[in-house]
Amino acid sequence: MVGLEPVSLDDLIQRVRACTICKSVLPLGPRPIFRVSETARILIVGQAPGLRVHQTGIPWNDPSGDRLRQWMGIDRETFYDVSRIAIIPTGLCYPGRNARGGDLPPRTECAEQWLPLLLKHLQKIDLKILAGTYAHRLYLGDRVCGSLTETVRSWRDYLPHYFVLPHPSFRNLRWLQNNPWFEKEVVPMLRCRIQEVLSLP
Repeated sequence: MVGLEPVSLDDLIQRVRACTICKSVLPLGPRPIFRVSETARILIVGQAPGLRVHQTGIPWNDPSGDRLRQWMGIDRETFYDVSRIAIIPTGLCYPGRNARGGDLPPRTECAEQWLPLLLKHLQKIDLKILAGTYAHRLYLGDRVCGSLTETVRSWRDYLPHYFVLPHPSFRNLRWLQNNPWFEKEVVPMLRCRIQEVLSLP
């Protein structure tokens, strides 16, 4: 990791946005997409930007983001209020497509290089929302259960600092249909926890 000397958050943001570590393997080139502030109370962690997010430069600016906001019970204005909600995906740039038409896994270089430095500036975070297996593994490590379903079923075990969710992608629609308990039992508790955190002074 480079750049370990103390820097302001604004300087760090500029460094991260200028990152080209993975330039040679990114099909559309680097475009790190994230939002952070020193006053944010909630951190949202997904996987990596999809094509539409890469094109617009706005995180979660796609149907997955619409579903995530619906689960959270907040509107776009609140979601994109960086003074309250930070967004750092496990991979900061669009990784490209795999042979099956889905996105490739997030690049690991992002978390290794930048995540510890960014988190040092996010001292007021009270809740990390982990959406999807990549986010679960990055933040929970060996506390992750044997499957996505088991991990999400164990959501109470990770409170109050983490709230584990499936990724809100359309690719998980079958999972949602097969696990109706998630939207019936977990989503209402997620909304309550979010409102609790957002109401903190």
